[in-house]
Amino acid sequence: MSEIYESPLSGRYASRELLGLFSAKNRHVIWRRLWTELARAQQQLGLPVTAAQVAELEVHQQDIDYDLIAAKEREIRHDVMAHIYGYGQAAPGARGIIHLGATSCYVTDNADLILFRDACLFIRKEIWAVVENLSRFAETYQALPTLGYTHFQPAQLVTVGKRACLWIQDLLADVRELDYVLSEIQFLGCRGTTGTEASFIELFDGDSAKIDEMNRRIAAAFGFQKTFPVCGQTYPRKLDSLILNALSSICQSAYKFGNDLRLLQHLRQIEEPHEAEQVGSSAMAYKRNPMRSERLCSLARFVMVNALNAPLTASTQWFERTLDDSANRRITLPEGFLATDAVLRLMRNITAGLVVNEKVIARAVEQYLPFVATENLLMASVEKGGDRQVSHEIIRGHSLTVADRMKDGEPCDLLERLAADEHFNLDADEMTNVLNPADYIGRSPEQVKQFLASFTIPADIQLTEDRITL
Repeated sequence: MSEIYESPLSGRYASRELLGLFSAKNRHVIWRRLWTELARAQQQLGLPVTAAQVAELEVHQQDIDYDLIAAKEREIRHDVMAHIYGYGQAAPGARGIIHLGATSCYVTDNADLILFRDACLFIRKEIWAVVENLSRFAETYQALPTLGYTHFQPAQLVTVGKRACLWIQDLLADVRELDYVLSEIQFLGCRGTTGTEASFIELFDGDSAKIDEMNRRIAAAFGFQKTFPVCGQTYPRKLDSLILNALSSICQSAYKFGNDLRLLQHLRQIEEPHEAEQVGSSAMAYKRNPMRSERLCSLARFVMVNALNAPLTASTQWFERTLDDSANRRITLPEGFLATDAVLRLMRNITAGLVVNEKVIARAVEQYLPFVATENLLMASVEKGGDRQVSHEIIRGHSLTVADRMKDGEPCDLLERLAADEHFNLDADEMTNVLNPADYIGRSPEQVKQFLASFTIPADIQLTEDRITL
């Protein structure tokens, strides 16, 4: 057990994939890849860099002596320069050309853009995996009547599958927002200390076409088609706001699902998966708490609040560069991704094993169906020759009486009261005929089918189940 603080995101919640993506080792290997591609482009475009030096840099991308680099950083108080020194020690033949014409943000910002793009793509796959689970669930239960709730008060009937479509619809909006963010993640390139590329004007003897080609080649090496048209020393921090807002949006959708499920589990209608040996409470042995949904909501709330960091940072960047963004961004962006990853993994686990208690649902429907059916009862009474206003008042009066009695724990006996009322012209059998729950779900099954047919789930969404504590 560690004797120093460890983030719960790395110790309990986030996936190995994203923990690996945001690891120090992966980040620093990307730095070295960036230095290699800078040297390669410079060599190909005629600067005094040899193919042998590029090859030497390539061979030593993974060869990182962290003790050596840490000692150097303590001495010079600059992390990028310490890593340049360490790379030069590993590849001495290329030491003199590492970072030629570049500034620190060449590696730090471009590495962030690579990491954020890859993390967004991973999160996108996780959203689709949840959508796939919920789509199967919606299709299975598209016609199962259930009590609808407005203001968490009993309302008209819906179906279990139709309700799931509401959760899916939110997630599809999140995918579209994430796709927009991905379209906005462009490469910074090697632009110099204030974004003017002045150092490369000197190196390339004023040949602007070669500078553009250098940046195009480096960007292409990392899978980017575009670079930011203009920039200061850094890429625009506005992008960070777009990213964290998208993650917040995903977690808003997840929270809505988790909160709904917690309420449904309280009603015992639908429950999250429960392990055979799972303990709900150290004191109350009978408890079966919705702990996964609660954890999902807890982490989602962190992401929503965390999203405030990016606009506060973006709005306070001075001119071409200030460094008060650095420490904040080191925490908020990786942890925003890691927490969203944890939320979606929990949601995927839950949606793969939802338990639908159909008898409990049917009992709730049966209890409130007489109220739901009152309009149909009124129409049936009129069709039989009754006076609409008289029948309406009879139904209204008995409904209010029964509702008050139910608050005292009495059963719903609305139909019995109406059948016994000599002024109401429907008997018990006639009223029972209009109490088929399937007649009160509207177009729910049709809506589910149409909705599920309106989108296509990508084929490549296979994700692993790993160490996360669920």
